[in-house]
Amino acid sequence: PLPFPTLNSKLSTLNSKLQRGRPVSQRQGRDVVHRWPGNPLISVDDLTFQCIDIHNAGIAQIEGAVVLLTTIESLEGRCSIHRAVSPDGLEFEIEAAPFLAPAEKGPFAKYESQGVRDPRITRMDDTFFVTYLAESEHGFRIALARTDDFVTIERIGLIGEPDLKNGALFPRKIDGRYALLTRPATGSIWITYSDDLEFWGDSTVVMSPRAGYWDSNRVGAAGPPIEIDGGWLLLYYGVKGTSGGPLFRIGAALLDPDDPSRVVCRCNIPILAPREHYERVGDVSNLVFSCGAILEKDGMFKLYYGGADSCICLGTARIEQILDYCQMH
Repeated sequence: PLPFPTLNSKLSTLNSKLQRGRPVSQRQGRDVVHRWPGNPLISVDDLTFQCIDIHNAGIAQIEGAVVLLTTIESLEGRCSIHRAVSPDGLEFEIEAAPFLAPAEKGPFAKYESQGVRDPRITRMDDTFFVTYLAESEHGFRIALARTDDFVTIERIGLIGEPDLKNGALFPRKIDGRYALLTRPATGSIWITYSDDLEFWGDSTVVMSPRAGYWDSNRVGAAGPPIEIDGGWLLLYYGVKGTSGGPLFRIGAALLDPDDPSRVVCRCNIPILAPREHYERVGDVSNLVFSCGAILEKDGMFKLYYGGADSCICLGTARIEQILDYCQMH
C-alpha cells in the first residue's frame, strides 16, 4: 500500500500559489470561475505511460492529501480509472496501473466490457463511495463501489435502470434514505432513493433543459451535491447544440435542503465555458466537464474539470460568487 503524506500546511500552499500571478480568466467579460494560470493541470504529456487521453476525474481529500480518480483511455480504446495523489492539489503523481479496471469476470464483466469512466466520489463518515459509468455493447449502467483508504476498492453493485448516466450520490441520507442524482436519455436530472444502496426507486425529476438557454439540449450532475447553509449546491453541466457541434458548459443551482427535487434557484448564465485552446481543441471540442469539486473551510471553491476530453484543469471561485450567480442571473 502506498502511504498518504501527513500534511499540516499544504492547503495553504495551494492558496498561495493560486494568488500568484493574474489568472487569465479575470479579464473583463470572463467566467466567474477563475482558471488556474498553469492549466492544464494534467495532460497526456505529464504521464509516464502511453494512452489516448486523460479526462473526467472525481476528487476527494484524505489524511491531508488530495486524491483524483481520473478517467484514462488506453491505446486500445477502453477507459479505466487511475489514482492520482497530490500533497497540494496541484502536483499529481498518476499511477500507471488502473485503480479500477473493467472487470474481466463475475457479474460486472458483462457490463464493463467497453470500459469504466467518469467517477464521482462521495464521503459518508469514513467511507468513500464511488459512482462510475460502466460501458458495454449493452449500453450504459451506473455502478457503485466503496473504499476506505484509496488503496483498495470494492464493487457494491450496478444501480439504477439501463442507460442512466451521471450518478451523483448525496453525502448523507435524506429522510432516512440514500439519494442519488441520475441523467436518463431524456436529458434531465432526476433524483432516486434507496434504503440499502441496492434497490432504487421513487424517482422524481429535478431539473430539465430550457429552450432558449445555454443548457437547452441536456443537463447532468457535474459532481455530488455539496451541503451548505440554505440547501444543496449542485454544479451541473449543460449542453447546447450549435452549427459546430455540441457546446458543454458548467452552471450551478441550489436545491432545497429537505426536498432536493425542488430547485431553489438556478443560474441562467454558465459559471464556466470553454474559451481556452485546451478546452476548445481535443478529443471532444468545446467542452468543460467536471465530476467533482472541493469546498474549503474558508469558502474557496476548487473545481477540477476536464478540457475537451483531453486534459484535467483547475478553476476556483468563492462560494458566495457562485451563489450570487444563481440568485442574480
